[in-house]
Amino acid sequence: MRRLLLWIALLCTALSASLPSISFGHELRPAALSIVQTAAEQFDVTWRVPARGEMRLSLYVQFDDQTLERSLPSAQMVGGYYVERWAISHPQALVGSTLSIEGLANTMTDALVRISWLDGREQIRRLMPDQTQLQVENRAGMLQVAGTYFVLGIEHILLGIDHLLFVLALVVLVSGGGQLVATITAFTLAHSITLALAVLGVVTVPQAPVEAVIALSIVFIATEILHKLEGRKTLAIRKPWVVAFGFGLLHGLGFAGALSEIGVPEHAIPLSLGLFNIGVEAGQLAFIAGVAALMHLLRRVKPVQLWEVRTGTSITAASALPVAYLVGGLSAWWLIDRTIALVV
Repeated sequence: MRRLLLWIALLCTALSASLPSISFGHELRPAALSIVQTAAEQFDVTWRVPARGEMRLSLYVQFDDQTLERSLPSAQMVGGYYVERWAISHPQALVGSTLSIEGLANTMTDALVRISWLDGREQIRRLMPDQTQLQVENRAGMLQVAGTYFVLGIEHILLGIDHLLFVLALVVLVSGGGQLVATITAFTLAHSITLALAVLGVVTVPQAPVEAVIALSIVFIATEILHKLEGRKTLAIRKPWVVAFGFGLLHGLGFAGALSEIGVPEHAIPLSLGLFNIGVEAGQLAFIAGVAALMHLLRRVKPVQLWEVRTGTSITAASALPVAYLVGGLSAWWLIDRTIALVV
């Protein structure tokens, strides 16, 4: 049985290695457009487009006829994004103008647009495949900022497979509802702390090593599940909230890396940071609820009930071993891949 599960884990790691090239057309990471005023009618533009290797999504910024390019775009690959920078000018400082993202309607991704003026005004808008154009206003309302960053938080946790697998491994590792609440609370508190510190600039850590250590944290928890099945009593098994808090500090830095790529509005830093974090928690709780609902539905299936009676083992306990191998196999691949990326 364990040999079969090991082969399944190896197959999943192989699929994860080939997944980027297969699913690039269904990219879900958001693009980000930053427009910062530098003089009365002039702006610096930074356009971040999701990329894999040398391939990028075919997304392009289109301004109206009154907007003039003041410099040719310069481009480079930075951390999984194709980044273009150039300068523009507009006679009304962009107010009342329109811009659109060409090609966005043919993707599954979003584009976060952030415009900043010298007097402190900012506008933030989330463009989607069914809404690819916006008209520039004077300032983003607080409700607009709150809704945008709340949704971004939900999307980040639900699309961050490594974070979800860490949470799944924690759910499998803990014993009982009380221990689950304490563990998830510790994880939430820890990543909230480092997320805030990093976004506010108190803590600055390179993102690539953080991502590698996050993968290592998932490998560790998957290994602890196997130790629990063998009857060991390690610290992670006896007090999982302690380990969850320690690794939660690292995961918070990972969340901060994603948030720093799109930025936060200067006039609403506490609001945007808080709503992004609440969105992360909402997505995390939704995932846990989904796992619990799936286990509940499985226990109501007649063949599963008969199997539990015949073997004397619950389906929840039986799922621990395959989860440990599958999660451990995927995270081990990520660890190797991210470590190699650090040294090449």
